[in-house]
Amino acid sequence: MSMTQKTPLYDIHVQYGGKIIEFGGWMLPVQYSGIIAEHRAVREKAGLFDVSHMGEVKVNGPDALAYLQKAVTNDVARLADYQVQYTPMCYPDGGTVDDLLIYRCGAQEYLLVINAANIAKDYDWLKRNTAGFNVTVDNVSSQTAQLALQGPLAQTILSQITQAPLDKIGYYWFMRSVQVAGRQVMLSRTGYTGEDGFEIYCRNEDAAPLWEAIMTAGKNQGLLPAGLGCRDTLRLEACLPLYGHELSPQISPLEAGLGYFVKLDKGDFNGREVLLRQKEQGLTRKLAGFVLTDRGVARSEYPVIAAGRQAGQVTSGSYSPTLDKNLGLALVETEFAGQGQKLEIEIRGKNAAAEVIARPFYKRKG
Repeated sequence: MSMTQKTPLYDIHVQYGGKIIEFGGWMLPVQYSGIIAEHRAVREKAGLFDVSHMGEVKVNGPDALAYLQKAVTNDVARLADYQVQYTPMCYPDGGTVDDLLIYRCGAQEYLLVINAANIAKDYDWLKRNTAGFNVTVDNVSSQTAQLALQGPLAQTILSQITQAPLDKIGYYWFMRSVQVAGRQVMLSRTGYTGEDGFEIYCRNEDAAPLWEAIMTAGKNQGLLPAGLGCRDTLRLEACLPLYGHELSPQISPLEAGLGYFVKLDKGDFNGREVLLRQKEQGLTRKLAGFVLTDRGVARSEYPVIAAGRQAGQVTSGSYSPTLDKNLGLALVETEFAGQGQKLEIEIRGKNAAAEVIARPFYKRKG
């Protein structure tokens, strides 16, 4: 068992009054000024997150593309240089190893960004799948820090401390090497909040100076430091999956509603046979979004009741500050996943009425 780790920004979090908790083996702030205040700052202005706990793996070599095509479900061949792609990565049985981002730095050079709690597992899996491919797979997580500046004013704030042409960076594209506040970084227009924003990859020693420079630039723009609590409520409103909840070794990407990112026609890849069978035969369970019409907040693993019996379970649930409703995601039997379907969520021994609604719950304008 590994020891709990601290990111290069740990002292900053303490200095800013962050309430520190253990998350996926890391000591991270769950909140600073409060989850709702931070959530609203990201939706209306901007929030700054420390995501240095995320993992980074470099894949290089003549067979890098062929290797990744076998490893993940999306079609990596569609990527241009300096483009980013979201993809699940599956086991042969169709269960999910992880969901990740792939950055194409060049024809033989890619960077994978993986979930913090999965770094060791993913790296081991990626290494075990290199047989027959001329590639090197290197875990550079410990050398890389990452900040996420999210919200409608993110570009306005960042433009004060960089000469990089931010308006030229499209959604899910990146600039490999730019100066931000005098520090060399990789900058991508990506995020996990449902808002516009940027993710900044840098050396560990540059993380704290960058944090301070961004906070100073955003001082008069309503920028707040933001923690894990609002990161979760923001991603839930946007219906972005969280590994270990909407995805797991027992939940396939198709069951999680991520069929768009599973390219069954691209050729062979891990899990393709099972996923193809799931698609052809029809899924027995699906992810559904719901709103509670009774009082109560649904939480992960709460039973979902339909037709007088348990028909699934909640994967994520929370109060939505943007919509002022109690929302959730649940993996349920397919017959109960349709919009308008009436459900009940068992909350501490009592059933609360719920209704299946369209996803995502929130989508930014523009």
